[in-house]
Amino acid sequence: MPDPHDDVVRRFAEACRAGDVAALLHPEVVALCDGGAPGPIPAHGRGDVGRLCEVLLCGRPGADLTVESVNGRAGLALRRGGRALAVVAVQVTGTHVLVLWIVVSPPKLARWHHP
Repeated sequence: MPDPHDDVVRRFAEACRAGDVAALLHPEVVALCDGGAPGPIPAHGRGDVGRLCEVLLCGRPGADLTVESVNGRAGLALRRGGRALAVVAVQVTGTHVLVLWIVVSPPKLARWHHP
């Protein structure tokens, strides 16, 4: 039997590739974006989180968005030329994304680079 979490993450990756993530976001979705500043920057709600995803994850020329294990669960990795641009841990509720932890800090992404 497929894991519901994994199914939502796969559908979210497909939605990112298509540039249309809003339908998969829970109305109370939260995204925490770690860019290396003193603390993660939060975004709340479908509108703000959807725009954040569009900027960070959707339609990045030459970049590949893949479903990978992040913190032991299905998550996302965005790479260009083997270098990680973003890694995303995902928490779901039912059939929607509830929380995204998005890491874009270059030092924190170093172990995610592929040769």
